[in-house]
Amino acid sequence: MEDEEQIIAVATRLFAELGYDSTGIELIAEAAGDGGRASVAAVGDKNGLYRRVMDRAYRAEQEMLDRALAAYTPDPAGAHRVIDLYLDFYVANPEIVALWMHRWMGDAADVGELEDDYVDPQDALVSGVVESVVPPDVAVDLLVRTVVWCVFGFLSGGLPGARGRSEARNRDEIARFRTYLHVLIDRMIAPAPAG
Repeated sequence: MEDEEQIIAVATRLFAELGYDSTGIELIAEAAGDGGRASVAAVGDKNGLYRRVMDRAYRAEQEMLDRALAAYTPDPAGAHRVIDLYLDFYVANPEIVALWMHRWMGDAADVGELEDDYVDPQDALVSGVVESVVPPDVAVDLLVRTVVWCVFGFLSGGLPGARGRSEARNRDEIARFRTYLHVLIDRMIAPAPAG
């Protein structure tokens, strides 16, 4: 079991850094060290290993969403709590951001529609919980995706003028971005002006 955990950790790191398409099973075995080939073979082929990596990422994301939505109240403060937990999770788990960014750019296109199993149900869950505070002129599904796009874009590209994902976001950048997300959500859940 320890070898299996090491293989999944190595595969996660390599898929996040290089993408699925650029990561060969031999590279995973080599990076796993002594006994890597046998251990990788015991865990499965590249496709199966990638699915396990993505399933593990999904389960971590789902645990975070369950905690965040349990703390939600239908008001700006509740929305801020959800946003804060969401942002903090991805700041702490940059490999999950990288896995999804690779996928969204066409990586692992031959590995089923993981979005159907993982992304779409999570989007629907969050949309269903927050829709009561979203005004009718705001598409709740697009609002949820806007938060995803903003967080992933910030963590992979940084603030304007930043040098990109290779640099960890510093506390000041994260604080500035968090404030922006709060303002964005406040504006999007505010009632439409009478007109």
